[in-house]
This record gives sequence, structure tokens and C-alpha cells, in this order.
Amino acid sequence: MAEKKVVFVAFAIEDEHIRNMIKGQSLLTDSPFEYVDMSVKEAYDEEWKKKVRTRILRSDGVLVIVSKNSLTSSGQKWEILCAKEEKKKVRGIWAYKEDRTNLVGVNTMVWTWNNIASWIDSL
Repeated sequence: MAEKKVVFVAFAIEDEHIRNMIKGQSLLTDSPFEYVDMSVKEAYDEEWKKKVRTRILRSDGVLVIVSKNSLTSSGQKWEILCAKEEKKKVRGIWAYKEDRTNLVGVNTMVWTWNNIASWIDSL
């Protein structure tokens, strides 16, 4: 692996525990990516959007945690839209084995560390 990539992780707040697993993976010394944490507990206001856009701009790509919760997450939908507006590569991973939610416009793969590492290597 040549260099670490900065990856923005977009997720529905209900899937925060999945995000935490990915965060844990990124802390391993041989992890192929750095983690950008933009979890938000406050309302989605314009200041939040500015901060998110800045962090997406600094990222090499956006990894979307996809689940049924994604369908109703306005914040996650906005993050995906922002990533596309900024011409960032977007890739989804399914959060749960039994949940294969389809997010229109997001190419989604099975969550394995190899799949994530291969995508990150392609950035």
C-alpha cells in the first residue's frame, strides 16, 4: 500500500455502531485509510453543511454505510449528494448481512475488509 487515503464515511445515525467498527479498523497500523469523523448530534444547519463539504473536499472518496436506515436519513442523503457534486468517488457497503437496501446512484458491495481495501486502493 503506497499511501494512506482519507475516506469520509457517510452513515445514518441509527448505524453509528457500524461506523464505530470502521473507525476501529482505521486505527490499525496497517489500515489503508484514515478516518474522517463527522458524526453530528445537532440539527443539519448551513454551518454543518459547510463543515461536511470541506471535509468531503479533503477526502479521497466517500464510503457510504448502506442500510434500511439510509432511506430516511436526510443527513446521509445530503452527504452523498455533496460528494457527487464535488466529483468524489462514492462506494457503498451493506451494513448488515440480512439488509440489501438499494440506494439509487450508490454502487454497493458486501462489507469485507478486502472489498473496502480494494476500493480504497483504487482512489
